[in-house]
Amino acid sequence: MDKTRNRIKLIIINFIRRYRRNPASRWTILIIDLFTLVVAFAITDLFRLRTAGYIDWPSLIVKMCAFGVLAVVFYLLIGTHRSLIRHSGMFDIYKVVISNLAATGVLIAFNLINNNISIVTNRFTPAYSEILMTFAMQIVFMISTRLILQNIYNDYIRRQRPTVNIAIYGAGSAGTIAYNALTQDPNHNYRIVAYIDDARQKKDAALNGVHIMQRGNVLNPDFIKKNNVSILLIAIPSIPISYKQEITNQALDLGLQVKSVPHISKWINDSFTANQIQDIKIEDLLERESIKLDNVNIVRQVYDKVVMVTGAAGSIGSEICRQLTQYHPAKIIMVDQAESPMYDLQFELRNTEPYNKAVDSMVFVIANIKDKARMEQVFKTHKPQIIYHAAAYKHVPFMEENPYEALLVNVFGTKNIADLAMQYNAEKFVMISTDKAVNPTNVMGATKRMAEIYIQSRSSNSTHFVTTRFGNVLGSNGSVIPLFKKQLAAGGPLTVTHRDIVRYFMTIPEACNLVLEAGAMGGGGDIFVFDMGAPVKIYDLASKMIQLSGLKNIQIKEIGLRPGEKLYEELLATKENTLPTYHPKILRAQVRRYASTDIDNLYEQLHQLMPTFDEMKLVAKMKEIVPEFISQNSIFAQLDKAGK
Repeated sequence: MDKTRNRIKLIIINFIRRYRRNPASRWTILIIDLFTLVVAFAITDLFRLRTAGYIDWPSLIVKMCAFGVLAVVFYLLIGTHRSLIRHSGMFDIYKVVISNLAATGVLIAFNLINNNISIVTNRFTPAYSEILMTFAMQIVFMISTRLILQNIYNDYIRRQRPTVNIAIYGAGSAGTIAYNALTQDPNHNYRIVAYIDDARQKKDAALNGVHIMQRGNVLNPDFIKKNNVSILLIAIPSIPISYKQEITNQALDLGLQVKSVPHISKWINDSFTANQIQDIKIEDLLERESIKLDNVNIVRQVYDKVVMVTGAAGSIGSEICRQLTQYHPAKIIMVDQAESPMYDLQFELRNTEPYNKAVDSMVFVIANIKDKARMEQVFKTHKPQIIYHAAAYKHVPFMEENPYEALLVNVFGTKNIADLAMQYNAEKFVMISTDKAVNPTNVMGATKRMAEIYIQSRSSNSTHFVTTRFGNVLGSNGSVIPLFKKQLAAGGPLTVTHRDIVRYFMTIPEACNLVLEAGAMGGGGDIFVFDMGAPVKIYDLASKMIQLSGLKNIQIKEIGLRPGEKLYEELLATKENTLPTYHPKILRAQVRRYASTDIDNLYEQLHQLMPTFDEMKLVAKMKEIVPEFISQNSIFAQLDKAGK
């Protein structure tokens, strides 16, 4: 008895090991289907045996062969054996029904024909009742076999893995597809404990045997703890951004991991599987609704024009180049001194749709804006009509340590491009500035404010100068988010300079959209300020990134403010105010104007100081030009005390 029990146990273990990863072959499935057909036919014949009182073996064998051959033909044609039983669904049931109905129809048709022309004797043709009963039972047997084998796999093979309880937000078509993908995932054992849907008509209903509940009944500590829910899956691909952020924040506060179903356009081969489920990223929590642009203005400005972008290989400059391709300029002159990033941009634009459609208009130039002779040669060759000036040093601590270089690029490099724009009669010069230029506390912000002052002071009948000013952009070079991602990958800690530090954020595409729009609407001397939304506390940002990562025991460490860094950024100086424009996210700043002769004198004095490399003298002159420049946490703060 023990030997028999052990042998059966060994057979089951070997079966589980074999079919844990590898599904049964299609021929095994076909043999099982034929076996169930034999059983169905035998049961039918038992009923007939009671009436006849004896077994007509020749007739029985002929009819059995007819049933079997006909069934195999249709099973092979329709492909009932090709499906993976462990993942069987409604389409597989549909194929089972159709194949058996087809076989039934052929046999009934044969009987009708045989009754008229007597191809074979009635002894060897099945009765109509026999045909209908056999194939009706066969449909039941084939479907039941698949469900039983599927349940065996789910209960005794796949569920050997730990169970992961999930709540799905969205009881629509995407929620149903997500349910099927999760429950059929061969690598995990997911259990759907609830659907969440706020639609009143779905309240207290069920989908796939799972209750549809209101948000408040699921996203609360009691339900989460009672059902051991660990993941919230947002299965509404077109959900509004603000709503998605609200749900995500609520789930994170409950300690849940949050994932989402991607938009159908991102599904692989138009089908969805569990491995396509995406983690919610911190960018999703900072993203805002898409901006609606008046593209007519942008087209009017750049269509069939020669457009130059400085700093083209940077995060902002490269996105401006991408967006410009859709407005069909005659040429896009992309200028940058960084060789490797420029190569990457060139490769991307030439080999990626839809950008490569504008490949004939692309010109890539390696040049440095502080080299006036080289830049003059570029202007002379290409004669740009519209200029987007994104080239600049932007890293606050580095520029605090290297004020000479900050001045040479951010101030005198900008001056070079602005002067050449006037010399070669460019129509418009659009400068990318920063919120750090407002009441600057560091060298970088002060140099950007000096660049603003210079181009504002230029007046030309042919060239209009426009400044766009905005805060941090998500994912840009030097942004805090890539830094946090690297620190998370290394196991932490995440470092913040101060617990109370706040910053404004917008996405790179959003910022560049607004740059193009503001550049199109601007006249001479305008400074445009972008609506950056609510400021974000960096400490809270770090906390959210840790929660989203699902990692445990990651610490947040305060390291102190860096030289020149301030707790919060401003988009307008205290003496400035704004006027609305036709675009709700773009405001026109009313700022103090400077006489060009005064600025020329001050900048000439600064230029004469440059060869001294005396950082104190250089920064002192900067403070003279920008009186609101008050250094913080910097060696240059002593200049402010001396000036009092």
